[in-house]
Amino acid sequence: MTTSLKTRDLARCLLNYEAVSAKSSESMESATIRVFEKLRQSLSAFAGAAAFESLALRALTQAKSEAPGLWAVQVAENGSLQGLGEGEPQVDIDKDLAGESPAGEGGIILIARLLSLLHIFLGEVLTLSLLRGTWPGAVFDDCSSEHGR
Repeated sequence: MTTSLKTRDLARCLLNYEAVSAKSSESMESATIRVFEKLRQSLSAFAGAAAFESLALRALTQAKSEAPGLWAVQVAENGSLQGLGEGEPQVDIDKDLAGESPAGEGGIILIARLLSLLHIFLGEVLTLSLLRGTWPGAVFDDCSSEHGR
């Protein structure tokens, strides 16, 4: 089972948003970890830490079948990711937007799997509401391939 193109586009949009915003910050974490942590904080506040950990474990398990680079990654008991980011290449936003960079593909797959599970359990409207609350400055309407990303 693969994720929909719409969900992958949304994941890519979140990762690109974080990568661009990190250029002005001092954080050296990867965009994938920052997106994951923001989702963890928002969803844990909404549904509890155990619920997020369960979804994160399932999303990671599903993502590993598509992205072999994620086999070293684990979800800790607190729901955080371990093993991601140390050797992860930096995302080149211009190349990624042009579809030329596979560097963040594992991160895109992981976040897309997590978003897919949120869509299943919360529905699209509530998931988008959660994302808008977590990333108030992001525009999610233009994340679709249909809009000429």
